[in-house]
Amino acid sequence: MLAHLRQYKHEEVQFDDNRTTGESQTEDAVDKEPEEYFGKNIDEFDLETWETVEHEDDPIQRREVTLDGVTAVSVPKEPTDEDDPDLPGQTLQLRMGGGIEFLANAEIVEVQDQNPQSEAEGKVSKEDDPQGKASMDDEP
Repeated sequence: MLAHLRQYKHEEVQFDDNRTTGESQTEDAVDKEPEEYFGKNIDEFDLETWETVEHEDDPIQRREVTLDGVTAVSVPKEPTDEDDPDLPGQTLQLRMGGGIEFLANAEIVEVQDQNPQSEAEGKVSKEDDPQGKASMDDEP
C-alpha cells in the first residue's frame, strides 16, 4: 500500500553566528540560485522538506511523508512518550516489509492499495439486496 501522511514538529529556530551586529543581508547575499548556494542542483539531494504552518496561533513545522510498501497502519491505544500534546497528530505504527516503523505526531492523509484484489468472495454488495426488500421495479 501507499501511505500519504503529514508529520509535525516544533519550529526549529536557527541562528546565524557568522553575522556581526548590524550586518545587512542584501538580496544578492540572500537570494542565491540553489546551484550557486549548494554547489550542485538541489534536486540531486535527498532532503526532508519542512514547511512552517500556524497551529493554535503558534508556528510549527509540517512535512508530507509518502511511504510505499506499507502492509498495515495502526494507532496505539494510548499516547506514546513521543507524542506531543501541543502538536497535531499522534504516533502511527506502520508495518512495512522489513519491520515496523513508528512516526510520531503524524496524521493520515490517505492510504491506498496500489494492487487491489477483486471483490472478496462471500462479500455481499448493497445491490445484491440480501434483505429481500422489494426494489422499485417490483409491483406492490
